[in-house]
Amino acid sequence: MNGTTEQLLKWKNIGFIRFNAHFDIIEIDNVAKTMLKSVADQFSGGNLLELFPEFLGNEEEIHNLLKKKSVDFRLDYLNKIDRMNKLRFFNLLVLAENESDIGVVIIEDVTNQGRMAQEINQQKYELLLYKSNSEFRRLFLSKSLLEQSKAVQHIRNMIDKISKVPNSTVLLLGESGTGKSLTARIIHYSSMPVDAPFVDINCAAIPENLIEAELFGYEKGAFTNATATRQGLLEEAEGGTIFLDEIGELPFNLQAKLLSIIEIKKFRRLGSNKSIVFKARIITATNRNLQKEVVKKNFREDLYYRLDVVSIRLPPLRELGKDILIIADHLLTIFNIEFKKKIKGFTQSAKEALLAHTWPGNVRELSNCLERAMIFSENEQIDNPDLILSHPVHIKNGKEWEVPSTGILLEEIERELIISALKQAGNNKSKAARLLGLTRDTLRYRLEKYNIS
Repeated sequence: MNGTTEQLLKWKNIGFIRFNAHFDIIEIDNVAKTMLKSVADQFSGGNLLELFPEFLGNEEEIHNLLKKKSVDFRLDYLNKIDRMNKLRFFNLLVLAENESDIGVVIIEDVTNQGRMAQEINQQKYELLLYKSNSEFRRLFLSKSLLEQSKAVQHIRNMIDKISKVPNSTVLLLGESGTGKSLTARIIHYSSMPVDAPFVDINCAAIPENLIEAELFGYEKGAFTNATATRQGLLEEAEGGTIFLDEIGELPFNLQAKLLSIIEIKKFRRLGSNKSIVFKARIITATNRNLQKEVVKKNFREDLYYRLDVVSIRLPPLRELGKDILIIADHLLTIFNIEFKKKIKGFTQSAKEALLAHTWPGNVRELSNCLERAMIFSENEQIDNPDLILSHPVHIKNGKEWEVPSTGILLEEIERELIISALKQAGNNKSKAARLLGLTRDTLRYRLEKYNIS
């Protein structure tokens, strides 16, 4: 091998091993030695077949190569376990030197590419299993619920039972940001065929005069600007699931129509006399106390009982204890990939801060907090100062309120003040209302708003 070729291989970090017709190693360069020192005990004076047993059975092919009867012989992604018990990958290319019976093995370390290919193949295999095996799909999706608390274990068990009855309605309860939308998707994908549609609609995000048309669809000319017939979300969900988020915000007149759909499994588009059969599971979610809304005549009692066939309460983040750290580690992994960083975890001080915070915004607030920290952190670990958490306001000079430089979440302050007043009042709501300068009805409204019992 000439000097130019050797320099080129060294520049590309590719090593070489020269051997004779008896497979005795006669030369090995420093690049190849560096690559192989963790997986081989000897480099020179040994035998190529001992160094790479993978060549056994291919001796005749390599001999033909040395006799110039073939051009090359290669082994791609050859794997070996190193002394640290980690898998390494090598590409081997066997060539013959010109005008001699000497062979050359060109060796390249492709461990990173090999591991990536291995991960891709694993993902393809998991996807194949996911599509073909409903049990694997259920287990795969349940990993999205990272927590290990008894409350979350109970939710997993309920989802397992619900997945066996794909037509029953489900009501998801919990504060904003507790994962109701994620849970709805887990229920859907663990119980429905892989190609079944999942259609979601936020009842609070669509104006009252449009939500009926969105749900039921309409015929051409049904109302002004209805220039063409349009299929509604109920039709799009056929054979799958329709998820009605913030169901407590559904207008009262539409509640009766939804009840009718659940009972008779039929509906009509706006402007049409033709009934359409409804074939989909209904999952609803709310952060309101629907039982109290029924008492206030804001929600139909008959609809409530039709929706509450199976109800699942999703616990707020503050009730999950050390599970907060499990979720935080998961989010850290996601943001490391997204921001191309290698932050390894949290300092003890940061962990204590995460566990001490009340998280009124739940997982959504935690995600936003960690995203901010990841963007600006330059250290190997997230530390307490990296976490911008809302803190209570402080009284200054006995009269003025001083907001900390890190900012606040006003709803969190209000919630904490209410809890503090209830403690001071011995859970007497009338006394707590007086401490806060509120009427009893106003306090009751805020107790429902913040889900304080």
